[in-house]
Amino acid sequence: MPQHPTGRATLAVLGFGAITATLVQTAVVPLLPDLPRLTHSSAADVGWVVTVTLLTGAIATPVLGRAGDMVGKRPMLLAALGALTAGSLACALTSDLGVLLAGRALQGVGAAVIPLSISLLRDVLPRERIGSAVALMSSTVGIGAAVGLPLAALLVQYADWHLMFWATTALAALATALAWRLVPRSAPGAAGRFDVPGALGLAVALTCVLLAVSKGGDWGWTSTRIAGLLAATLLVGAGWTRRQLRTAEPLVDLRLTLRPAVALPNLAALLAGFSFYANSLVTAQLVQAPRATGYGLGLGVAAAGLCLLPSGVLMVAFAPLSARISAARGARITLAAGALVIAMGYLLRIADSRQLVAVIGGAAVVSVGTALAYSALPTLIMRAVPQQQTAAANGLNVLMRTIGQALCSAVVAAVLAHSLVSTGTAGAGIVTAPTLNGYRTAFAIACAVALLACVAACTIPREHPDVETPAGSGAAAQPATASPGTVPPTTVQPTAAEEST
Repeated sequence: MPQHPTGRATLAVLGFGAITATLVQTAVVPLLPDLPRLTHSSAADVGWVVTVTLLTGAIATPVLGRAGDMVGKRPMLLAALGALTAGSLACALTSDLGVLLAGRALQGVGAAVIPLSISLLRDVLPRERIGSAVALMSSTVGIGAAVGLPLAALLVQYADWHLMFWATTALAALATALAWRLVPRSAPGAAGRFDVPGALGLAVALTCVLLAVSKGGDWGWTSTRIAGLLAATLLVGAGWTRRQLRTAEPLVDLRLTLRPAVALPNLAALLAGFSFYANSLVTAQLVQAPRATGYGLGLGVAAAGLCLLPSGVLMVAFAPLSARISAARGARITLAAGALVIAMGYLLRIADSRQLVAVIGGAAVVSVGTALAYSALPTLIMRAVPQQQTAAANGLNVLMRTIGQALCSAVVAAVLAHSLVSTGTAGAGIVTAPTLNGYRTAFAIACAVALLACVAACTIPREHPDVETPAGSGAAAQPATASPGTVPPTTVQPTAAEEST
């Protein structure tokens, strides 16, 4: 049986698992240009390697979060890490696109690792350490992306592409073993019946909306397929909402979720996810653009990935600062400040995106703002919901970030596609690349969305109803009873600055 470790060891294991999950999500990006040739498939079919992971991650995050609140977060964490390991192994053993997509679908389940880990911190750490631990855990999003892209690019460029998946298999297996050994059990919430129809309805609605968003550019925004998906989203979503409001044990407690103290952080998460993702999405493309464009640096895939490495380092460095700001001024101030810094970073990108130092510097500023914003979001959520619902609530918050990223991908792709110009010829074809004004337009949109996130943060009410669920909600808060051998849960209290208001 696993022994109870120190809080520091628990945080290290959870952080390692979160970094691994993020790395797995992004490591496939350098491989995409070569996958049609390697799998003997079309470019459109290969695009599902990214889309299927997004879909399964969006579904698994709230579902495993709710299950974690009911039966315990540790078992669901192990399940997510196990799926991550199995998916990586399947990808490592095949060159068939169908099997590769199945493996990537399993890898997508690993998206639930981060919200489950954040919720576990509330249960197993002393109250005074939760803020800094949550901030560090939130920064793993940037670490995984910043480290994963250049390492994956190096493996793809200089070794067999399967080696990348063997590496993620080893990392995921190690994270699973460490979590089983070192992550303590936490007390589950009140026993109840899992809302299977609610989970199926959510899966269908999310699949339809995310498919429409991610494939709109390829299929055409006015095509019958996109219109059908959006119509299905509205119909299924309406039925799902009605069920969640009427059932005694809903998958998502909508009455609690729609309260301003929860709804506004979720809105801010969607906007922050949009504005953050533009940085990762555009930077690598911009520095790899041919020099013939007049702004491109013509860097290789590995060198372009390394441009994001300072951003990941800064996210780790600023995690403790974000926790101190939240402790002194409140998490909503940290969120607002982070969104404002993101906007400032994009202003720098608009001002100068021709010099490598300016590109790296602007991207780093955006990452600093992201570290501040992402660290504040789970703190705001945990202070606004009962302890028995922290995993589901954090899962929903991460889901909103995912939807924001999907929207950003679609918007940026559309903006850049409308600014393509010829830069010469290669072989029998014409080489095209976006104009610098196209990139600046993408930066301007991301800047505007970051400012909207700042406004949303400023309107979050100063209330912390984490003791009980509001009257009439579907899941009444019950005091968790610790079982023998479990670590007693803790309660997150308002900061002095928030309490005084």
